[in-house]
Amino acid sequence: MAPMATVVAVGVPVAVGVGVSRVAVSAVGDHGALSSVRGDPLARPSSYTGGEYVKHVGPAHRALGDTCAMTDRNVLGGELEPCSADPLTGFYRDGSCSTGAEDLGSHTICAVVTHEFLDHQRAIGNDLITPMPMYRFPGLVPGDRWCVTAVNWLRAYHDGVPAWVVLASTHERALDVVPLEVLRACAVDVPPDPGALLT
Repeated sequence: MAPMATVVAVGVPVAVGVGVSRVAVSAVGDHGALSSVRGDPLARPSSYTGGEYVKHVGPAHRALGDTCAMTDRNVLGGELEPCSADPLTGFYRDGSCSTGAEDLGSHTICAVVTHEFLDHQRAIGNDLITPMPMYRFPGLVPGDRWCVTAVNWLRAYHDGVPAWVVLASTHERALDVVPLEVLRACAVDVPPDPGALLT
């Protein structure tokens, strides 16, 4: 019998075989991923949406600055560029909008958030403003860059309040949900001080 490790997800022990590389807890929300595996510093973080956890077992993802052979692509066909290190974004909290099988929400759009977008997200139940330190989520302010879910971004677009999009930092998997021409209509080159985008 293979040795077992125990992790705690939402206070419930779950036995995991040694052959499983990581256990993460994730859900569809834009807060991203936070750690849920005890004693494993390389474990991919989990995500919490205010009451619902979904357990996922999958491979670890590359860490910030990792130059592994696998290259994520952006919606323009080039190499995926970082979205934000401050605040540190991404489903994997690696600074990029990279994605994988455990990212159920498809946190693939690098958005420059505005007041209107943040208010809209809060109104649909995706509060991106309130800090949640226990999940390493700082809360966002207008001008922050954040990897948001493609579905929530598209909903804001249809409701007339989309966030700006950094195409070079938006993962190609966003195209599974949002057409490129829609993303291009909201594209922006982000200056060093994004405050000008908020007017």
